[in-house]
Amino acid sequence: MLKKLYDWVLGLAASKWAEFWLAFIAVIESSFFLIPADVLFLPMALAKPNRAYRYALIATVASVAGGMLGYGLGMFLFEQLAKPVLSALGELQKFDQLKSCSGDQTLLVLLVTSGLAHIPPIKIVTILAGAAHISFVFFVLSCIVARGARFLALAWALRRWGETIRHFIEKRLGLIAGVVAAIVIAAYFAFKFFTPGSLAC
Repeated sequence: MLKKLYDWVLGLAASKWAEFWLAFIAVIESSFFLIPADVLFLPMALAKPNRAYRYALIATVASVAGGMLGYGLGMFLFEQLAKPVLSALGELQKFDQLKSCSGDQTLLVLLVTSGLAHIPPIKIVTILAGAAHISFVFFVLSCIVARGARFLALAWALRRWGETIRHFIEKRLGLIAGVVAAIVIAAYFAFKFFTPGSLAC
């Protein structure tokens, strides 16, 4: 099922409506969809390198909009809609674990790591941010920075190295994402070590 969904998203890259589909996938990825927008973004940027940054901008704006949707679900419709969606995706237990130990500072780290590296999945964090009622402005700004950095970095790499880097990204993106997330988390704990009084799980 997931493989068919992945192949369907990948096939949209050749559509004349590819930009629309990129925006659409980026929106729903940030609130409830399983397949990341990168699956569509990579072949589109490779096929038309001169539009790579345009695609990155579309994906960033749409992803932030999707994050706002997830935030709204968490804040206003958690029991009615967000909770059933998380349960259907098998993410409810992970959500509850994160919620039990999340303060504003922890959520900042989660927003950055999920935006840059999908760790944890961004839909969990956007809903969590709404459920925890963190500052909406703070939330939107963190989404813009993290998601923008991810898509712009991919656009830059694809324009510079083309098809060669695509294979590397597709095979090693999980590893790269994990390293990025680890660096962010390590920096956070280093900061907390020298700044006592943090929230603990």
